[in-house]
Amino acid sequence: MWGSLLFVSYELCLSLSIGYAHTAQQAIEVGMVNYLWPAFTIVAAILFNRQKANFLIVPGFVLSILGICWVLGGARGVDPAAMLHNVRDNPLSYGLAFAGALIWAAYCTVTARSANGKNGVTLFFLLVAASLWAKYLLQGGEHMAFSAEAVVYLVLAAAAMGFGYGAWNVGILHGNVTILAGASYFTPVLSAALSTLLLQAPLSRAFWQGAAMVCGGAVLCWLATRAPKTGRLASLPDG
Repeated sequence: MWGSLLFVSYELCLSLSIGYAHTAQQAIEVGMVNYLWPAFTIVAAILFNRQKANFLIVPGFVLSILGICWVLGGARGVDPAAMLHNVRDNPLSYGLAFAGALIWAAYCTVTARSANGKNGVTLFFLLVAASLWAKYLLQGGEHMAFSAEAVVYLVLAAAAMGFGYGAWNVGILHGNVTILAGASYFTPVLSAALSTLLLQAPLSRAFWQGAAMVCGGAVLCWLATRAPKTGRLASLPDG
């Protein structure tokens, strides 16, 4: 029940935050806000799953937050006035993206702790689909225009999401959540680069600097949870 609630809530936040974006650049910025989840996931594992960590967790988390502020500030980097203007222009999208990052961190933490090895991702996807179709039908969504290009994008997106979330769920059920989250630190940069090509939205140097800061913060959070190596290598037997 918790897995269903958190997974569906996250997917609704992610989908609608991007769908309600006013411009292509804003959609990419919203995606960057959502990519706070690796740092949040590692922090949640420390707080709720008793994952051991060292002092690097603090600068790592702060660097991730600062990176998002850098992205939202526009071309000037950390600019409170520009950040406030961007968020005020579309508080719903930015708020949903931030809420989604928190919810996904909670989902990963709860799944690793309570799922007992059972993978419910198929059920979760069915519930997400039902929720989005219900929203579309109740609110009278726009007319769908199908073309060969649209079908190709649809199939590719469905395959990427299905295999991606399926693999991730197996990872958090049978692997180390903090290592998985840390290994995702390059995702924001790759996602932004792909979005730039598909949406034809040029991004400023400050955006890439902020993306790098988010990645660096996630790396520090991951390093903070690595257990120190103890003991010495056993000597080789003679002969």
